[in-house]
Amino acid sequence: MNPHHLVKMANEIGRFFEAYPDRTEARDAIASHLKRFWDPRMRHEIRAHLDATQGADLLPLVAEAVATLEVGSAARP
Repeated sequence: MNPHHLVKMANEIGRFFEAYPDRTEARDAIASHLKRFWDPRMRHEIRAHLDATQGADLLPLVAEAVATLEVGSAARP
């Protein structure tokens, strides 16, 4: 999957949860959403993108959430 598309989707999710008054709760909600609704390969790719770019194109809150994701290997089917 195109990392730029993943970044766009992750930032859209982040904009929704930015409205939460508690930053930690918002970060955790973003991470939870990614864990529940994103395929493991997508999570692996967004985490690899974060590691490669230091989150330059991710919203700060989204970058924090992605950094909390534990991703294993993302073997291709």
